[in-house]
Amino acid sequence: MVTIVDVAKHAGVAPSTVSYVLTGKRPVSAQTRMRVGESIRQLGYQPHAGARALAGSRTNVLALVLPLREGVHLPVVMRFASSVVTTAREHDMDVLLVTADEGAAGLRRVAGTSRADGFLVMDVGLDDERVPVLRDLGRPAVLLGHPTVSNGLTCVDLDFEAAGARCVDHLAELGHRSIGFLGAPGAVYERNTGFARRTLAGFSAAAMRRGVASTALPAERHRDAVRAVVRTLLGELARMTALVVHNEAVLGWVVECLRAEGRRVPEDVTVVAICPDELADQLRLTSVRLPADVLGRRAVELLMAKLNGQQPPALTLLPPTLLSRTGQAGPGLGAGRPRCGEPPLRAG
Repeated sequence: MVTIVDVAKHAGVAPSTVSYVLTGKRPVSAQTRMRVGESIRQLGYQPHAGARALAGSRTNVLALVLPLREGVHLPVVMRFASSVVTTAREHDMDVLLVTADEGAAGLRRVAGTSRADGFLVMDVGLDDERVPVLRDLGRPAVLLGHPTVSNGLTCVDLDFEAAGARCVDHLAELGHRSIGFLGAPGAVYERNTGFARRTLAGFSAAAMRRGVASTALPAERHRDAVRAVVRTLLGELARMTALVVHNEAVLGWVVECLRAEGRRVPEDVTVVAICPDELADQLRLTSVRLPADVLGRRAVELLMAKLNGQQPPALTLLPPTLLSRTGQAGPGLGAGRPRCGEPPLRAG
């Protein structure tokens, strides 16, 4: 009969390590767990019933992996986290919040401690290094966002590409022919973050399809940077009558800076934002709803389905919803007011 000592020798570890892998009583690295598991399979070792029960028991904890790094807007992110926690409690689950920016190593660390039954992963990049690790770990996981290649994963997200296009289509249908785009901080695009890249791609493709003049720029999250970006957009799009903003942290400054440049909102420049409803309500801006509460709830429900042995859809994309708050029918009479030396622009 194969014993735990035989498994330990085959895997090149101590017998106590094999015991920890089986019971989950102490943290073991993912690599060691895999090596011990392979030895168990090759040798045909059968752990006793008590060890199997401990190894198969649930912690009733979900790990929410939320790296707090440059460009992450905490108020919006916490709306996602709040929805996750609330929904998890409905399923009698607690939530372990993992905020360190450890990348793939962080996933291995949490998996090695056996402190969570599954993962909810946020701030997903198009080429996210955590994706292959999630596949290798074999733990139930759901991504709030989706990478370029999502085979073998379960993802839920707002259709950000459609959201970017929806903003352009709405404005083009109102008669706007010159539309700017003020995006997330540069670091968010440098990380190839999915929601930012997809929104920009949707905006750009729709502008080209509609024959609309457009310029897109990132914006850092301080007033002077926003003022500089607004001035640059007005300089490059002198007849700009509309602006799409995908950077909820700076919305108030955007309106303030446009007014400082002599452009009224919405009479001269119509602003459409991708943001939470209450922020758009406060500023009286047309917006595409950012459904953090719905996404958080759906992610937990998908993960619980996986934990219960079900096979949920690989990708769930929520269609964008645009809410008009300005009542504006198109570019106002003051829209695109000419600068010195420019001919006047007729209202469209």
